[in-house]
Amino acid sequence: MSELLTSMAKTLVSNPDEVSVKQYDRGNTVILELSVSPEDMGKIIGKGGRRAQAIRTIMKAKYIRDGKRVVVDIIG
Repeated sequence: MSELLTSMAKTLVSNPDEVSVKQYDRGNTVILELSVSPEDMGKIIGKGGRRAQAIRTIMKAKYIRDGKRVVVDIIG
């Protein structure tokens, strides 16, 4: 599932080679840690956080089918 987040993030940034996603499973919760270069943080977060919220919504929709909760952390 983290492949979806990786591909979405790579299309939004200037430095796609610096995009990485780590996945941690903690019981019923999945934590996805999205790491991008510091200069790409604004592109991932978007104006008013709208792009980051859209990414989180897509990932939640993907994981809810499995009955899991997902948390997306963005690190720059």
